[in-house]
Order: sequence, then C-alpha cells, then structure tokens
Amino acid sequence: MAILDVQNIEKHFGATQVLQDISFSLEEGQALAIIGSSGSGKTTLLRCLNFLETPDHGRIRVRDEVLFDADDPSTQRESEVRRKRLHFGMVFQSFNLFPQYTALQNVTLAKELLSQERPDFKANKRAILEEIRGEGLSLLEQMGLGDRAGHYPHQLSGGQQQRVAIARALALSPDILCFDEPTSALDPELTGEVLRVIRGLAEKRTTMVIVTHEMAFARDVADQVIFMDSGVIVEQGPAREVIEHPRQERTRQFLARYAGQ
Repeated sequence: MAILDVQNIEKHFGATQVLQDISFSLEEGQALAIIGSSGSGKTTLLRCLNFLETPDHGRIRVRDEVLFDADDPSTQRESEVRRKRLHFGMVFQSFNLFPQYTALQNVTLAKELLSQERPDFKANKRAILEEIRGEGLSLLEQMGLGDRAGHYPHQLSGGQQQRVAIARALALSPDILCFDEPTSALDPELTGEVLRVIRGLAEKRTTMVIVTHEMAFARDVADQVIFMDSGVIVEQGPAREVIEHPRQERTRQFLARYAGQ
C-alpha cells in the first residue's frame, strides 16, 4: 500500500486554476521529484500536501488515514491542521530559521513545544528536554554540523543553514520529507553540499517529495519523476525514463530548454 495517495487535487486562486486533477501515489522509501517551469504549480502542490494551502477538490491519504477529503467537512477542521502537518517535514527554499535561536535550538524547538503536551512533562521535564537535545545534536552530526550547534543562522553559510533546516524537518520523524527547491537560494558552490545530504537520505530510503530544478540530481536520485506544466501532470514515471526518454512533447520541450541553459 502506498504511504501517500493523492487523488484529483484541484486548487484555485480566485478565477485562476493552478492545480487541475492532480493524482499520484508514493511508496514508502521512495523519492519523488517534481519538475517543471516556474508557475507550473509545483510549489502549490507541495503546500497543499503540507496544508499550507487548502485544496478545492480531491483527497489526500497518508498510510491508512484520510487527511483531507473535499467532500468530507470533518477532514477540514482547522484544529486538526497542526496534527496533520506532523506527517510531513517541510524544507523551504529560504531556510526559514529563527535568527534568535542557535542551530540546535532551531532543530529542537518544535519537539520541545510538543513535549509540553505530554502528561508526564512536568514530572520528567529535565530528562525529556535532555533527550530531545541529544536527538537534535545527533541530527546535526548527521548533517555534518556537530561543531555548529551553538552557532546562530547569521554565523552559518547558506548551505549550512539549509542543512540545519533539513535536521529540523527530520526532528519530528515525519512520514514524508518535502523539499521546495532546496538549492534555489544557494550559490553554486554551496548547492552540492545540500544535494549530498539529500542523496544520503535517499540512500537510507527516506520517503521524500522533492520539487527541484536539478535535472541530473532528479534523474540519479529519485525513484519517480512528475513533470508539471500549467497546473497539470503532463508525464510521470521512473526518473531515468522520464528525463532521458520522455514520451510527451511538452516534456521534451521543457528538458530541451533546460539543457540549453
């Protein structure tokens, strides 16, 4: 059974339809890359998955739970949004780190806040927070940032900040890790260090949805690729097949334009 099942998602902003009949599924341990030109709907789709936007139509299921069904008002309660977001770890283009917190504090903050809702928090506060801190340090070590735990965002390079953002997204052990153009805000020399981290996550079979403009990375790392254009899925399939042997003319034109840049 698919870990993520998206059925017939549609989204409008006013009179403009930005997503039309979007359907796909993702197996646990797979990486899905979403490619397409600017304005094709990629980021809006990712924001719908993370409930930063509410679809106008369709259904989203993670494992056996229906997280959203446009025909079922009980799945659209605002009070449930935070819980549903816990299924998805989100890594944004522009890092979105809190400037007043250290790298470690950025990683642990969400889990510390959630831990306060535990019935045993008051009785075991110190042990719980120490455990969360240890987990945060371990994640920073995995990102190659163990010696930067006490640094603030302004003391880190763009690549280091994005790796902190990845550690933060992993801290709550989400079912699916989502990346929205994770290297677009980086200088070329810093792009490689972030892509290496994501490649390592793929090798560990972390379930991921990656909006990216890095075609070679998508071909080599993703299991599946979706090509979007004008709010629709034009083509989807195994990564190498779609990127090296596209079936649709619009896909071929996009890849040809990209290769010419």
